[in-house]
Amino acid sequence: MSVEQRKPKDSKVTIKIPGPLYNRISKIVAGSGFNSVTDFIVYVLRDLVSTREKSPDAEKIEDTRLSKEEIDAIRKRLKSLGYL
Repeated sequence: MSVEQRKPKDSKVTIKIPGPLYNRISKIVAGSGFNSVTDFIVYVLRDLVSTREKSPDAEKIEDTRLSKEEIDAIRKRLKSLGYL
């Protein structure tokens, strides 16, 4: 999405994910404090973005490659959620 196409802060957009992934997330959400799959996904994405923004390389916006530590953290989180 280009700068000109960004939505206002409180508007929403639709993101498509594979059905099987949605179903797996639904099972996780059913036993948690989240009200919906959307709430869960927003929480996980905010957490991931927040972690990325707090990294020492946050100023390097053009560098979108993940570090080894970030990849390890993502794998650990996915494993704890039952994906790996």
